[in-house]
Amino acid sequence: MALTVAIQMDHVSSIDINGDSTFVLALEAQRRGHKLLHYLPGDLAYHHGRVTAWAEPMEVRREAGNHFTLGAKSKIDLAEVDVVLMRQDPPFDMAYITATHLLEMVHPKTLVVNNPAEVRNAPEKLFVTRFAQFMPPTLIATNRQDILAFRDEHKDIIVKPLYGNGGAGVFHITPGDENLNSLLEMFTQMYREPIIVQAYLKDVRAGDKRIILVDGEVAGAVNRVPAAGESRSNMHVGGKAVKSALTDREREICAALAPELKARGLIFVGIDVIGDYMTEINVTSPTGLQEINRFDGVSLESDIWDAIEARL
Repeated sequence: MALTVAIQMDHVSSIDINGDSTFVLALEAQRRGHKLLHYLPGDLAYHHGRVTAWAEPMEVRREAGNHFTLGAKSKIDLAEVDVVLMRQDPPFDMAYITATHLLEMVHPKTLVVNNPAEVRNAPEKLFVTRFAQFMPPTLIATNRQDILAFRDEHKDIIVKPLYGNGGAGVFHITPGDENLNSLLEMFTQMYREPIIVQAYLKDVRAGDKRIILVDGEVAGAVNRVPAAGESRSNMHVGGKAVKSALTDREREICAALAPELKARGLIFVGIDVIGDYMTEINVTSPTGLQEINRFDGVSLESDIWDAIEARL
């Protein structure tokens, strides 16, 4: 069946065609004969019961420097398209939350992936606390005494913003580090939200694994190994993607997540696992499809579209 698919994303001109997951989702939709529409989050509007967007017809191709063509922009009613892919990058801020409220007005008549209400209810570093049995020792707090007591207990810690993304603002505070107080002062000035503090996991040196789940089922995994002298494994800060298979512990984690993800309509999810511990559940704009495809000879975007089409 030919569908009309509107993709809410950062501008297509800015993406890396060799690493971007939205790009291969668009390629696969196009291969299946679906019509693509491209719009930015700022193009959304609500007026008299209708949710609209200024959108452009889009064609994509895997050609460096020539990977897209956009047509004339026009106002569309999102209730009249079949699927909306909510794929703009975080931060998960009030603009992001507002977009989920607007898209919730057309879902599920128009299938929004992922379910916008559940995206709003499942921020990465908070949703994971529903599965505390799989988490490292974790504190979410604002009070300095709580944070200092956690540091006294665990010595070696990671401090990061609760709604950050891409490894930004992640600090490794070693037992002898004297910068924690200054860091907390800086965080207080920059963020109104609590911060998240976790026991440092030495296993991160062996990698931070990204596992993709499609409609609750394991689809693939890639390990991301941090560069020398770096505690973050994100690829854009020098992390290296390495082929990986799942351990028994990771399968146990995924099995526990599956019913909740399916019930919430979270079709495309990426979880992060270090050693035996899950640190995040990514539902806003998960990545990792192209790396897993290359290592495993699969097409995870095809699995995702199979799941979307099954919902319709």
